[in-house]
Amino acid sequence: MSQPEAPKIEFPCANYPIKVVGKGEDDYDRVIFDIIAVHAPDCDFARLTARDSKNGRFRAVTVYITATGIDQLQQIHTDLSAHDYVHMVI
Repeated sequence: MSQPEAPKIEFPCANYPIKVVGKGEDDYDRVIFDIIAVHAPDCDFARLTARDSKNGRFRAVTVYITATGIDQLQQIHTDLSAHDYVHMVI
């Protein structure tokens, strides 16, 4: 049985969510936003949403961008994954 194809993203794609899970440090939100803003300067810090884990050890942050292409998304993923705070990029 073959796997169904993933839906194709049409670029530019407004309101593209990038979710990042990592250490619940005090400056976590700003660090994540600053990394993403290098590649998506139109993103808005006011639209950032965040949620702490039950014990406060981890934090999940979602930033919405206008995705312009696969290269941009791959570079954001690479830069976020390279940071010590980050455990997972979705």
